[in-house]
Amino acid sequence: MNTLQTLVISMKRSPERRERAKEELAKTPFQWDFLDAVDGKLLDFPIPEYSAQKVQRLLGYQMMAGELGAFLSHKKCWQACIDKNQTTLVFEDDFILLPQFEKVVNYLLNEYLDWELVRLQALADSTNTVLEQKDDFAVVQNHRDPLGCTAYLIKPTAAKKLLEHSKSIYEPIDHYMEHFHKHGVRFLSIYPYPSDISQEPTTVYRPDRQPTRGMKKYLRSINRWIDRHFAKDPWYPK
Repeated sequence: MNTLQTLVISMKRSPERRERAKEELAKTPFQWDFLDAVDGKLLDFPIPEYSAQKVQRLLGYQMMAGELGAFLSHKKCWQACIDKNQTTLVFEDDFILLPQFEKVVNYLLNEYLDWELVRLQALADSTNTVLEQKDDFAVVQNHRDPLGCTAYLIKPTAAKKLLEHSKSIYEPIDHYMEHFHKHGVRFLSIYPYPSDISQEPTTVYRPDRQPTRGMKKYLRSINRWIDRHFAKDPWYPK
């Protein structure tokens, strides 16, 4: 475990969440540190990395300040992974560890090494292809985005690629991490997931968005087609 860096993304103004994270990690042998999250409420706009006009055209809505803060926080973790040149276990501070968590991490560090980025939590189900079976869990490739990035393992090679291709922020962090055609990193998963989320209120401040319909949806589709076929660096590659 000496080769593993463990970071918990957490806001200084959330002491209750920090205490619960400490209690969870006390169940493990991992050495860990808090990484102070970028607080979306304190961001000064405009943000250089954020292209608001392009986001509106291609997503049909603006990202929330909390979503931008979350993305920037994960970028801090990737930079720390590169700086230490260590495999890094990243948590958001609303995680819950399930009984097989330590076994899974040991397996990925010492036995199954053919990965750069592995999801350890998800919010939605997805069909998948099993790449490697190990007792009561498997390494899989999901067929669609299962959402969420509360817990994952990342190697420095993947952190470099994710940073290189996120100089412009254009979508929520969990969508971006699954966006293989953008950054070239396979986001594998462990199934069943060895981590879950608590029921504490989110700090991302993402209100329920109404689906894009009618003319707005039609225009968004046109903009995505144009981007896919004519942009030098498309957000929606073929």
